[in-house]
Amino acid sequence: MVRTYGLTHLSLAVKDLERTLRFYRKVFGARVYWREGKSAQVKTPGCHDVIAFEEMKPRSVGKTGGIEHFGFRLVDPKDIDKAVKDAVAGGGKLLRRGEFAPGLPYAYVADPDGYEVEIWFE
Repeated sequence: MVRTYGLTHLSLAVKDLERTLRFYRKVFGARVYWREGKSAQVKTPGCHDVIAFEEMKPRSVGKTGGIEHFGFRLVDPKDIDKAVKDAVAGGGKLLRRGEFAPGLPYAYVADPDGYEVEIWFE
């Protein structure tokens, strides 16, 4: 077994890089740390995760290729309402929400390109 730091990044094809950056900045506080041409990489506050965005032709955008969704875990379960509100205000769409158990909320939102993002607390 090789030792790793775990999953480090995702790379997503997007239609409009600026629109995508606005969404992830508004909802998750993502900050660009590298950018070149139609590509950008962002990190979220206090984490070592990376999301790479590649502006591409629409035929590949929003296609999951077997990946159903990816998720962000909340620090405080009370933030679920703000997260949903920010996602919708940022150009996303609420798909569904509920609780896994009392006090363990979740919401699934679609980002502006249609990728399904889970926002949850555990």
